[in-house]
Amino acid sequence: MRLRLIRHATLTIEYNGHKLIIDPMLDEAGARPPIQNSPNPRKNPLVPLPIPVAEVLEGVEAVLVTHTHSDHWDATAAELLGKSLPLFGQIEDQAKFRSQGFGAAQAVRESAVWNGIEIVRTDGQHGRGEIGKAMAPVSGFVLRASGEPTLYIAGDTIWCGEVQDALREHRPAVVVVNAGAAQFLEGDPITMTADDVIATCQAAGASKVVAVHMEAINHCLLTRADLGFQLEAARVEKAEIPGDGEWVESGV
Repeated sequence: MRLRLIRHATLTIEYNGHKLIIDPMLDEAGARPPIQNSPNPRKNPLVPLPIPVAEVLEGVEAVLVTHTHSDHWDATAAELLGKSLPLFGQIEDQAKFRSQGFGAAQAVRESAVWNGIEIVRTDGQHGRGEIGKAMAPVSGFVLRASGEPTLYIAGDTIWCGEVQDALREHRPAVVVVNAGAAQFLEGDPITMTADDVIATCQAAGASKVVAVHMEAINHCLLTRADLGFQLEAARVEKAEIPGDGEWVESGV
């Protein structure tokens, strides 16, 4: 298994001999307005794709979407991805996928199996307090296959009991967390802060933690440099912060 950070939360994953794309955000830089009521009012995405979109999509056999906020599933992805591709997501998003023509969209209520890969849905919390309650439902997913390391994609969640439970139950070899400390003008962050990433690393034991979801959307305020500094200060070693376009090997 190996994965490639494309940009933000968009990953391509080579797993069990197949290529999947996770949370495809494929818009050109500056195609969308800033997130409303948020700091740093710049058009999104803040940065271009690191490679041509045709290269991103080359060989993709399935799609996995944690939720359909526009920074995880945008109109360009819905237009460019093949409508016959298997598309896995949470039950709340199935009507949207079907309305966009994805006839092979499948809701993962608990788990699904595709080409020898088991896909297990996990829970999370997309923020705290009233803002957390107002955010759309989100999911994470665990991928398992014979002979492959277990991969846990936490999705848009803060550090919480649901993430801790997923780590305990599935014992993943690799954990992908959405950092960036995304925030509105009021309320607490709705994705992982540096403290949340550190807590995840500490709870994950020997698992490799890969932090993504930074420097591409205007309300994500935590930079890679800041996160790296805080991880080093906390003496966290089993973590990676890839740049856009970089590959991450499983390391197991």
